[in-house]
Amino acid sequence: MDILVVGSGGREHALCWAIADSPLTERLFCAPGNAGIAEIARTVDIDPMDFDGILGFCRSEAIDFVVVGPEAPLVAGLVDRLDAAGIKAFGPSAAGAVLEGSKAFTKELCAEVGIPTAAYERFTDLEAAAAHIQAMGAPIVVKADGLAAGKGAIVAEDVETAIQAAGEILGGRFGAAGAEIVIEEFLHGEEASFFALADGESVLPLATAQDHKRVGDGDTGPNTGGMGAYSPAPVMDDAMVEATMSRIIEPTIRAMAEKGRPFKGVLFAGLMINEAGPHLIEYNCRFGDPECQVLMARLRSDVLPALMATADGQLRNVDLRWRDDAAMVVVMAANGYPESYEKGSEIAGLGPAGELPGVTVFHAGTLRDDGRLLANGGRVLGVTASGADIEAARARAYEAVDIIDWPGGFCRRDIGARALRR
Repeated sequence: MDILVVGSGGREHALCWAIADSPLTERLFCAPGNAGIAEIARTVDIDPMDFDGILGFCRSEAIDFVVVGPEAPLVAGLVDRLDAAGIKAFGPSAAGAVLEGSKAFTKELCAEVGIPTAAYERFTDLEAAAAHIQAMGAPIVVKADGLAAGKGAIVAEDVETAIQAAGEILGGRFGAAGAEIVIEEFLHGEEASFFALADGESVLPLATAQDHKRVGDGDTGPNTGGMGAYSPAPVMDDAMVEATMSRIIEPTIRAMAEKGRPFKGVLFAGLMINEAGPHLIEYNCRFGDPECQVLMARLRSDVLPALMATADGQLRNVDLRWRDDAAMVVVMAANGYPESYEKGSEIAGLGPAGELPGVTVFHAGTLRDDGRLLANGGRVLGVTASGADIEAARARAYEAVDIIDWPGGFCRRDIGARALRR
């Protein structure tokens, strides 16, 4: 089969890495890809939001199957366009991707179905939002309703910060994504990432994971797209997985089907776990980044048939097997991320780092220029390692990080600390 993966980040590198290993794959393309993806697939210079360009490429190369990585083209309806053209694709329709595209929609669905989540209110007016924040007190969470590249949720420790965040979002910090805001109560507990494949009816849970959103050690500083992750997540034991499926995932898939919005793809639930069980923080309609890297590192089965069965409505016939080993990814980001950062700094040492047993360095924001590897984004590398347990995977990942020569970048040094405390 000829496969096209859409996207350019570490998630897409991990997906390409797994798909390239499938005996079903004949030719593998990625649009637009990055320097690491270019080593295992043919990269094509097409923006993920250039739907006409993607459709034209699929027709010219007779692409059999498209895997859409990022959320923006999914929410905008890329899979709908591909379906209309008779091109099979993995990912939800725009009607399904609204679970990520609108936090307000998801909150209302939770209220209708009885899915445990934080109490919330919606606002388009700053004065009304500020009055609500003052009445609720802090800590409190302020979110842009739409897509904000993982940076649209502000956990405010005081009322003044919350009102300032509401004003910035409604004032255009995230463009149209912030035309409406959702203000939520702050939930206490431990966060976890839960992934399940869904074909509109059947649901298949995947391995569990936890990520680190804050930029600094000790979970300090602003939220990011993710500074590292590990799998499995100790907090997600069998009972918690069962509770998440029965209370959150399965009711969502049933409700979406009843609304005429059948969800086909990977449903990524951000959870808060406390003494009352799992609560939904928010949904994403794609694999997490960097969680995808550790999931693919632990997946023993061929990923491609599972993705195709999801698109075909045949997920009931799929059984995935996972390695017992743990996996961890440490994200290396450009200095200054998640605020302003410079592109173009040179990176060296990836060869020796990737030669360590059980280590794979996934690229995100990279490019090649005259043979040199250069940083070309905020999150640049995902140093991924497997080991007998979290502690072993962590030691191996940081051993590889320390081999990489990149003065223009940094990483957190405490990925996996919560798991080790357990």
